[in-house]
Amino acid sequence: MANMSLKKNSMPTQEPQVRAHNFDEVALGYSEETAIDEALRCLNCKHMPCVNGCPVKIHIPEFIGKIKDGDFEGAYQVISKSSSLPAVCGRVCPQESQCESQCVRGIKGEPVGIGRLERFVADWHNEHVSTSPTPPTPNGHKVAVVGSGPSGLTCAGDLAKKGYQVTVFEALHLAGGVLVYGIPEFRLPKAIVQKEVDTLKALGVQIQTNVIVGKTITIDELFDEGFEAVFVGSGAGLPRFMGIPGESLKGVYSANEFLTRSNLMKAYRESSTTPIMKAKKVAVVGGGNVAMDAARTALRLGADEVSIVYRRSLDELPARAEEVEHAMEEGIKFRVLNNPVEIIGYNNPGDKRDPKNGFVTGMRCVRCELGESDEKGRRRPVEIPDSEWVLDVDCVIISIGTSPNPLIKSTTEGLEVNRHGGIIVEEETGKTSKHGVWAGGDAVTGAATVILAMGAGKTAAKAIDEELSK
Repeated sequence: MANMSLKKNSMPTQEPQVRAHNFDEVALGYSEETAIDEALRCLNCKHMPCVNGCPVKIHIPEFIGKIKDGDFEGAYQVISKSSSLPAVCGRVCPQESQCESQCVRGIKGEPVGIGRLERFVADWHNEHVSTSPTPPTPNGHKVAVVGSGPSGLTCAGDLAKKGYQVTVFEALHLAGGVLVYGIPEFRLPKAIVQKEVDTLKALGVQIQTNVIVGKTITIDELFDEGFEAVFVGSGAGLPRFMGIPGESLKGVYSANEFLTRSNLMKAYRESSTTPIMKAKKVAVVGGGNVAMDAARTALRLGADEVSIVYRRSLDELPARAEEVEHAMEEGIKFRVLNNPVEIIGYNNPGDKRDPKNGFVTGMRCVRCELGESDEKGRRRPVEIPDSEWVLDVDCVIISIGTSPNPLIKSTTEGLEVNRHGGIIVEEETGKTSKHGVWAGGDAVTGAATVILAMGAGKTAAKAIDEELSK
């Protein structure tokens, strides 16, 4: 019988006062009974608007229908036809602005919990099924993939399923890209990422770590080694700063560095040899998902007070509503309509230490109000005269965006980029200006979502297959 409840089944979570002091996953996942009950809320619409909202076009009504019948492995197989990373997507994709935003049930209530159901299905499969996928018959073609983030892994997986010999080149010592260095353990356990990577390896994908394309080897040299096509999914790991005084002080991090030290290098463990500042009062500048991750990580590292400093209001926060809600529950302070203008170091009279190279002691901010809308439709923050004040902090984390690393462009002839450093591609195919090279994900768009990067990887894989199978 259909479940006509206007509300989706809630996701069990750790209690805020408990989870704020550990790195265990916050969301605990649906039980089998809860998953079936949630699946029964799906109306199985004939025109399937939810599928149109999914960048990788998962056949959502079909996999939910399998859940209704208790066929959880069948549901996994449906998802796997479109997604190489179901356990990841079920945890970190912004379903509320994609598939769930198109759900008919959301017109008069809450949409079906599509993301929660995807996570349930993937976790059920990982717990109950130990057999590995069978590699397809090789087709004789070789493809190189630069970067093992969401776009690279998706492109590699889609091509491997068609029989291509795929080698992924990863600059770091672990595969996963932003999934391992950017997203914290409490949102995405690294064992989940490793499981997804192992599934791709079982399909025949080879992964070479500690290879910096553009330094260790160039794209042109990859062609010399027999690769017939190259997909560049190298991400956007170059941090942006504000250009305000004091950004060179000790205790100032980019969010990328801070999260990499914690997530990839496990700096939160007592046994870790990677240093990270365990500050008492932390300010995180920015309002996106990465800012939320950095703030919640700082709290778990032992900070007494963590503040999000954002120049617009709560309504303009670009972070997922769920991440903002979790941060608030954990005690993160939101100091909105404030813009930092200076990070302050040692400034006491008689202090002989160099104030330019000392430690952070505070951050000067100016209050803002919202003015006219900008070209994206968001109201611009306008600084209020004579409203400066100082926030008492000993650590500042800058989280205002990232750009693609220029290394590949600087070592590759004929690869065009835009003024932000993003590789220019044909939207329909992901093909670049250089023959035999495709690109996608953050290397093209700048920092975006995991699922959009995966969609770009699928698009490029399809185009590469069409080109090489002529």
